[in-house]
Amino acid sequence: MAGEIDRAAAPHGETPASPITSRAGPTDFAGDDIKGEAKRAAVWIGMAAAVVAAVFMAQPLLVIFAGLVFAAMIDGGARLLGRVLPIGRGWRILIVVLGGFAFLGWTAWFAGSTVASQAAQLPATVETQALRGLGWLEAHGIKVGSGDLKSFVQQALGGVAQLTRVVGGILGGATTLFLVVVLGIYVAAEPRLYQRGLAWMLPMESRAHFHGTAALMGRSLRMLMFGRLIGMTVEGIGTGLALAIYGVPMAGLLGLLTALLAFLPNIGAPISGLIMVLVGFSGGTTMGFYCIAVYVIVQTVDGNLIVPMVAKKTVDLAPALVLGAQLIMGALFGILGLALADPLVAMIKIWLERHSARRAERVGEAGIPFTGVQG
Repeated sequence: MAGEIDRAAAPHGETPASPITSRAGPTDFAGDDIKGEAKRAAVWIGMAAAVVAAVFMAQPLLVIFAGLVFAAMIDGGARLLGRVLPIGRGWRILIVVLGGFAFLGWTAWFAGSTVASQAAQLPATVETQALRGLGWLEAHGIKVGSGDLKSFVQQALGGVAQLTRVVGGILGGATTLFLVVVLGIYVAAEPRLYQRGLAWMLPMESRAHFHGTAALMGRSLRMLMFGRLIGMTVEGIGTGLALAIYGVPMAGLLGLLTALLAFLPNIGAPISGLIMVLVGFSGGTTMGFYCIAVYVIVQTVDGNLIVPMVAKKTVDLAPALVLGAQLIMGALFGILGLALADPLVAMIKIWLERHSARRAERVGEAGIPFTGVQG
């Protein structure tokens, strides 16, 4: 749960003080024999349900998870405001939500009024430069199928054009976006309500563990999204200003695309860098190398300052693991799956680590050496 769940878990692993946490839930049984059989049956039923959910309910579940991620961003902003504004949590959430909508409105206006013409020129410019690069390779004895490359470039530019149209106000999947926003606001407004409801469906002996896991997930998700937003801001503003100072064409659009694509770790930066370099070489060799230098400097700052700072306070994920998850999620669920692959892998890792630690603790209490792998 992405709200103020750090306070939901009481000290020493105790559950929060609430009448509902002391009641028997639907998964509590009186007899040990019945409990054991019920748990065995639940394993098989759960496996079957997971398969069914993966086939038929994957998209709705992904939308729900996107709502939780959005709630984490709202909650993180409200917590940050709480350090400087001594007002109620509800007012802080309102300020964050209104500020977010104001920023999106400004972005749509900026894209529609300032970079609309640039967005129309970008695909043609990049395609021309790509074909020019192909001619250079063929002139030096490297044979590449021009038809295949042209088709690939056009497909890639079709994705870029779609992205610029989205920024300009032609939103795809408006219904999904609306559901994500509404879910995020509801969860951020009363996180402990939903957390207690989920905990009630678990056996009593598992509720304290659930609250601790939810608290850790919420904190890690907030830090992960905070780092993502900081990276987007630094890359977008830094790229746009550096390109504008040198007079690179479409500097504003390139900065905006860099910021948006920075939300996709591992994949977004190379795509935005390639577009930037191709546009730079359209203005000459010197401008092209300048764009390469801008890309390297901006990515170095992000990779050596922002990413390590965030990694110290959140889940440290292997880049290859995240990239593999992005490829799979992107192929299955499109842009939404690609954007959520990183936080989803992080939450799964936290759950596995907590489960392993709990198992080790139980085995240790029983006096049996634990040989499993932790963390």
